[in-house]
Amino acid sequence: MPNLGRKSKVGIIVIIALALILVGALFFPVPQPEVHLSANYGKDVHVEDTHDLDVHNGDHNGGAEVVDSHEEESHVPPPFFKLGPIWFTNTLITSLMSVIVLITLFYFGTRRMRLVPTGLQNFCEVIIETLLDFFQSVAGEANGRRFLPIIASIFLFVITNAWMGLLPIYNIFGWGEHGTTTTLLNSIAGSVFPEYEGFIVKTAILRPANTDINVPLMLALVSFLAVEYWGITAIGARNYAGKFFRYGQFIRALGQLVRGKVKTALSGLFYGAIDIFVGGLELLSEFVRIISFTFRLFGNMTAGEVLLLMMAFLVPWLIAVPFYGLETLLGAIQALIFAGLTLVFATLAVTPHEHEHD
Repeated sequence: MPNLGRKSKVGIIVIIALALILVGALFFPVPQPEVHLSANYGKDVHVEDTHDLDVHNGDHNGGAEVVDSHEEESHVPPPFFKLGPIWFTNTLITSLMSVIVLITLFYFGTRRMRLVPTGLQNFCEVIIETLLDFFQSVAGEANGRRFLPIIASIFLFVITNAWMGLLPIYNIFGWGEHGTTTTLLNSIAGSVFPEYEGFIVKTAILRPANTDINVPLMLALVSFLAVEYWGITAIGARNYAGKFFRYGQFIRALGQLVRGKVKTALSGLFYGAIDIFVGGLELLSEFVRIISFTFRLFGNMTAGEVLLLMMAFLVPWLIAVPFYGLETLLGAIQALIFAGLTLVFATLAVTPHEHEHD
């Protein structure tokens, strides 16, 4: 077989890619995907609000009928069903599926514990021991064990949601209608290639849970509350609040000003005001963390879903496969980042903060 140069290899790769695109577009056409951010996407409520006003006045309107009407469109999708105040949407269903998978895994893995683990027990112990070693390397032995139940649950829930969302049953089955929509070749040469005609899913039964902003927000709130609880119980409510309300030096400087120590008091007032400002930033950052945690996970997972949908549209069935490997890695990284940042903030929260004052 002759040795090919770099240009020849690149040319062959381009030809193969174009051939795959053509074959996929001709024989496996995929309708243009629709991306919606709300749960139960595509199933919006349309509310018509029409006000009719009849005016029968021959002198001014000649007996004409005046109708004032307008239509308001609400993009609040209804749930599949309601159980009391709980709305069951497609992302809530997939979240419950992830919980069931994790409970089943660890139930059967720990049902018959043996001194020398084998099979599923060994797999579960590897997961827990790996996470525990990671937590203890950052927070210490005692705090690592203390943080393990909450942070490990967050990690496993995020990664399970991400990996289950790659299964081919997601975003495929659901409610919809027969209709037509564009395909790749139709968008390029509509006069030659017809539109896609067939069943179009409007509301998927299963959708990756991490792409619903409510799920990352819930996890961010759990992380926030856990960190605050660990900080308060570890160093006390007063010491923990002292990180945010640093008014001690400012008050002492006011006392020195009253006693006539003007020079020292002015210096204390200046640095005391800086202390108060820094404490305010610390307090603000605690709440900003909720927003950053939420949109980091939501944005990355939603971008991954859009990437897979668009690659399946551009190159049906073929080139999209490597991107599934990329999304598998991305799901693990996002779970590690979410759990790792929670671990770091928890470690900082339980560490006493000593302040020196002049």
